[in-house]
Amino acid sequence: MGGLFGVASNNNCVMDLYFGTDYHSHLGTSRGGMAVWNGNSFVRSIHNIQNIQFRAKFEADLSTMEGNMGIGCISDTEAQPLLVYSHLGHYSITTVGRINNIQDLANKALAKQNAHFLEMSRGVINPTEVVSSLIDEGDSFKDGILKAQEAIDGSCTMLILTSEGIYAARDRLGRTPLVVGEKEGAFCVSFESCAFPNLGYQTKYELGPGEIILLTPEGIEKISPPQDKMKICAFLWVYYGYPSSTYEGMNVEVMRYRNGAALARNDDVEVDLVAGIPDSGIAHAIGYSNESQVPYGRPFIKYTPTWSRSFMPQDQNIRNLVARMKLIPINELVAKKRLLFCDDSIVRGTQMRETTELLYACNAKEVHIRSACPPLVYGCKYLNFSRSNSELDLVARQAIRELEGNEPASLDKYCDPHTENYNCMVEWIKNRLNFKTLKYQSLYDMLDAIGLPWDNVCTYCWNGKE
Repeated sequence: MGGLFGVASNNNCVMDLYFGTDYHSHLGTSRGGMAVWNGNSFVRSIHNIQNIQFRAKFEADLSTMEGNMGIGCISDTEAQPLLVYSHLGHYSITTVGRINNIQDLANKALAKQNAHFLEMSRGVINPTEVVSSLIDEGDSFKDGILKAQEAIDGSCTMLILTSEGIYAARDRLGRTPLVVGEKEGAFCVSFESCAFPNLGYQTKYELGPGEIILLTPEGIEKISPPQDKMKICAFLWVYYGYPSSTYEGMNVEVMRYRNGAALARNDDVEVDLVAGIPDSGIAHAIGYSNESQVPYGRPFIKYTPTWSRSFMPQDQNIRNLVARMKLIPINELVAKKRLLFCDDSIVRGTQMRETTELLYACNAKEVHIRSACPPLVYGCKYLNFSRSNSELDLVARQAIRELEGNEPASLDKYCDPHTENYNCMVEWIKNRLNFKTLKYQSLYDMLDAIGLPWDNVCTYCWNGKE
């Protein structure tokens, strides 16, 4: 995944930009960058943050950066923000999203005389550079952004820093959020609204799907109106959104409490303790505990001082090792206990199985698992929040393939919890991962917990519907 933050201020914006960007570090990515307009030129800094926190890595750069407008990002892999000089002028750009047709877009550009792209490591083209080339085909930033939104298969939310202000554009179907904050003498724009309170900002405006604004120290200029259709990602609330952030009026932590409560209402298992898989399963578990009146506890603690996010390393074996090494059990809370754990989701299942084995090694009597979302049957086509190389890595797809003997023409019967196929899939996963019982949240209870009209929320990875 990735996050972005921008500031337009009457004063030096660097400290707000520094901390605002840092508030996106939970998105688990590997590159960070900031670019500032100082009134005459851009000053930019980009660092690898795989093994060191953004804030620590960039602290030394603060004395070299000064300006009243800037943008920053935490990126999956590519170096951002980019600095671009084109017929539209000198600008800096950062993006978040996924471009499925990036090679086709690059080939079309290369077919034109004198076009070229700089390669990243492993011969990959920088997606943000492709976006900038699409924008440069327009007669204005508005025209270019609209062209880019229309051409991209996937999603792309962007910030473009110019001498006149920051162009902020939410992706065409609003799969990712973009929120404007205001305080005296300054405006900011952010993926995560959790960046606002400690920097003194109040939420001012949330961009609609495909909407484009120009942010200046004086305020918001609406450049292009929002589109009618929205498909915001449900996983923002279930998993990767920060608990104190709010999207489309619904806070993440509140949604997770409601979601966990719905899990409990549909359950009749007898257990001694409810717990959450740290960190994103904790709020779902609190909701479950409050509703069920079963005590909440922490039978293991996550060690975070030196371990990075477990999904950041590229190698799956290293990811599994990091995830396992972080969880330290408390034997007194595990031994001879019937434990129920809530987790945000079950993706490959490898880490969950190892966690369960760890608990049984500590003499847990039973381990029951409750997933805060339905089985993941499809890989996401719209955002880069999953590191799976193939959707066949998903444990649900492994179950289907095993039960069917091959890949069936349709997966609909495995997405419907009222079918025998669904029940067989869940039973297979339960046995493979060594759980005493396994239940998934229903799609509709999850959507009700989010609280938006169902048609406004993307559910593709659960039911394949776009």
